[in-house]
Amino acid sequence: VQLQASGGGLVQPGGSLRLSCEASGSILSINVMGWYRQPPGKQRELVATITSNGSTNYAGSVKGRFTITADNAKNTMYLQMNSLKPEDTAVYYCNVNGRYSGALFASKPFGSWGPGTQVTVSS
Repeated sequence: VQLQASGGGLVQPGGSLRLSCEASGSILSINVMGWYRQPPGKQRELVATITSNGSTNYAGSVKGRFTITADNAKNTMYLQMNSLKPEDTAVYYCNVNGRYSGALFASKPFGSWGPGTQVTVSS
């Protein structure tokens, strides 16, 4: 299972960006999808997650500003980021967990990370 993320870039403080992450492959089901970020010189941290039934969870620092959604039919999730702050600057990674099928097996669990997309908030 491969993930492709897009939507990062440079934005001024107070601006907005929308990240997308599409999962492709022989996916049978997705349990949870999430966004993580790694600020410069810091460890990777949770931003937001969404489960297959639509339950969401946010880091306190982004609650009320970021919104995670998913299109289950397209195996795609989005992160709408509003009121961006310089401290939101980071490489953003998407993560997907679920089950997939293969030529020699019916079903196995998977957990995949996207390659990361840079978000820079600066004037």
